[in-house]
Amino acid sequence: MSCLELKIYPNPILRKKSQKVQTAGDEEKKLIDYMVETMYANEGVGLAAPQVGIAKRIIVVDAGEGLLKMINPEITSREGASTLEEGCLSLPGKSVEIQRP
Repeated sequence: MSCLELKIYPNPILRKKSQKVQTAGDEEKKLIDYMVETMYANEGVGLAAPQVGIAKRIIVVDAGEGLLKMINPEITSREGASTLEEGCLSLPGKSVEIQRP
C-alpha cells in the first residue's frame, strides 16, 4: 500500500459537498485502507475522504480507543457539547478549540 496525497486548504475539494456512498465494494474498501495508512503516516487521529481528493462520505478515526471506519456517518442523537482543541491534516500547523455535540 501507499499513502494518498493530502489536500491542503484552500483546495476546493475541501468545501465540496460529499456524495453518499451507494455500495461499499472493493473500491471503497481499498480507499479506506489507503486512508488509514495515510492518517497514521501523517500522525493524524482522523481523516475524511475529501482530504485525499475523494468527495465521498467516508471517514476513518483513531483517537486512541481503536480504529473506526465509517461510511455515510450520521449523528443520530446528541447530549450536551464538549470543547476540545483540534488540529486538521488539511490545515498543517493550525489547531483551534472546537465545540462539538
